[in-house]
This record gives sequence, C-alpha cells and structure tokens, in this order.
Amino acid sequence: MVACQPQSQQNEASQADTTVPKKTTQIALPKVDTPTDTLHVAFLIMDGTFNTELTAPIDMFQHTIFHAKPGMRVFTIAKSKAAITTFEGVKILPDYSYTKDKLPKIDVLVVPSAEHHLDTDLKDTTMINFVKKVDKEARYVTSHCDGAFVLAQAGLLDNVASTTFPGDVEKYRQRFPKLNILDKVWFVHDGKYITSAGGARSFEAALYLVQLLYGKKAADGVAKGLVLKWDINQVPFVIANQGKKIVNRQGVNF
Repeated sequence: MVACQPQSQQNEASQADTTVPKKTTQIALPKVDTPTDTLHVAFLIMDGTFNTELTAPIDMFQHTIFHAKPGMRVFTIAKSKAAITTFEGVKILPDYSYTKDKLPKIDVLVVPSAEHHLDTDLKDTTMINFVKKVDKEARYVTSHCDGAFVLAQAGLLDNVASTTFPGDVEKYRQRFPKLNILDKVWFVHDGKYITSAGGARSFEAALYLVQLLYGKKAADGVAKGLVLKWDINQVPFVIANQGKKIVNRQGVNF
C-alpha cells in the first residue's frame, strides 16, 4: 500500500489486494500410451546444424531417465561417421551412419535445423529418402526451426498443420504452398508430427513431448533440473488433427 495515497484509494487498493485470482484453465493434452520401454530418439545431424536446436531437445529427452523410468535414450545419426561441424563451429562425431550402419530402433526422429535446410540439403535425395523410411515406423517425427523444410520435402507434412522459424514462414509458404502453415506459435503438434519455431523455443517443444508421454510431474522435474520455467498453460502452441485445430493458443503470449 502506498502511504501517500488518499484514504479512499488506499481502501480500493486494499480490496484489490485481497481479490482471489481466477484459476487458469488447465489445457488437456491428447491421451497417449505411456511408454513402458525405453524410447530411442535419433537426432539427424549434418554440417551446419545449429547448436540450440540440437542440444535443447537432447537435454530434455536424456534427462527423462531421472524422472520417468525407463525414459529415453538419445543418439546422433548422419550420412557418415565423419565429424560434422555445427554452424557455431562445434565438431561432433555421429554415433551412427544411416548409409552404412545397422541402426537401433528409432521411436522418435528429431530433425534440428541446419544452415542449408532451405537449399542444398533439400536436394540430398539420400537424406530425404532416409527420413521417409524412418517415418514409416517412428512413433513421433519432430523438427526444430527450418528442420520443417526437410519434413515437408519428404512429403510428411502434406496433411497436417506445421510451423517453422518465424523469419522463414513466408519462404516456407512459398516453397510449399499447399501446406497448412501456422505462425505465431512456438510449436504445432498434429498426429505424429511436432514442428517448432526453433531457437530457445526448442526447449518448450521438447518439454511438451515429455509431458505428453510421461506426464506433468516428469516434465516439471526435467524443467526444474535444467532451471527452466515451464507451464504449458502459458505457451503459444496448437494441437491439431489432420490440420483441424483442437487446442488453439496461436498468438497467446507470443
């Protein structure tokens, strides 16, 4: 209470201070089967991969082992096992080559953005065909930032809603004019596909999948362990079914 306020204003302020805040409506997520076995999560990497879109979901998923048994096991895959260099200059040795190695089962495929996802990478038919192949058996296929261009090029997003890096939404629409493309969201979940705006929003998109699969307690635990503020009720996102919006928070707190 401000001491120099007139008494009438002080009374009003006092009354306002005692008002019980309205409860936030809890968003109901789709019901899915909680995994009873370890989920194997593959990260598709290549030269020019952006650090955040790779490391953010790796952190979220790998830390599930501390909050939801048996949790997730993460690994990286690339065209060869030669070191790749990220856009920021970090060298990474891929765990597997998708052209030469026998790969573990892939339950979740993650496609982080890379420097050439809008041009030369989309002409890499070997990589695009690999994504198509994994999609046939993967439980979820996700992308961050311009990784959506790869999924779209593979034809995976033809019948679903999706998003990409905010600065590239128009380029996304121009290249794939028939797609249902949403903006002003951090991520979009439609069927088995989750596409995110990327950057630091890759954390929330990954946490969403953790909460979807393992529940709020697990997601809160992962977020707390990494000192992240997480509340699904405050996030701008869309859940859809074949393009039709079921939960629409487009533009909320964006």
